[in-house]
Amino acid sequence: MGAFIEAIDLHKTYRVGKIDVPALRGVSFSVEKGEFVTVVGPSGSGKSTLFYLLGGLTRADSGRVIMDGDDFATLSDAERTRMRKRKIGFVFQKFNLLPTLDARSNIAIAQEISGNGDRDPAFFLRICDLLGLTKRLNHRPSELSGGEQQRVALARALVNKPAVVLADEPTGNLDTENSNIVLTMLRQSNQELGQTVLMITHNPEAAKFGDRIIHMRDGLVVKPEEDPQWSPH
Repeated sequence: MGAFIEAIDLHKTYRVGKIDVPALRGVSFSVEKGEFVTVVGPSGSGKSTLFYLLGGLTRADSGRVIMDGDDFATLSDAERTRMRKRKIGFVFQKFNLLPTLDARSNIAIAQEISGNGDRDPAFFLRICDLLGLTKRLNHRPSELSGGEQQRVALARALVNKPAVVLADEPTGNLDTENSNIVLTMLRQSNQELGQTVLMITHNPEAAKFGDRIIHMRDGLVVKPEEDPQWSPH
């Protein structure tokens, strides 16, 4: 199998007042189709910036992101938006649910936005059942626990069967039980649907759910022993 996602010499610097703050300083790696990769590193290592670049949510100062043969650098904003809608499912630490909609509608809105017309009611119900949401679909976010809200957000990311799932600290606000539910579902979607999953986390236990771990520090990919916050035990 060839690389499904390629990050090639990515650089990104933010301007904070009069100071340039480098977030990525030449990051390169590849992810194969169907692989579950976790990215770990201390706060400020560049993990979230990498997430936004891989999702086409922002552009690199230099370097390239290639996903399924499409080079983000050559796509217009409209083309990148279309690609995000059809190929990528996003899961964030903040649930980003619409407060006026119930859980069912918060999940279904992903189908509306994608515009690909490929709806699968049976799959919708299967995802909700696996995530323990079947009896909570008529409740609004304010009526759901934090764990339930994150499971709704995960269902929303998976319902269109995206080729890629990008998850940024998906268990950061959850207790152990709900963290395990979300991580198990990500693993299951990876194995059963063949989805390529890239998950950013600061939690070593969560990172072990993946096939492979990429370590970051100071805007670079480093060896595990160069990441002081990583403990294999």
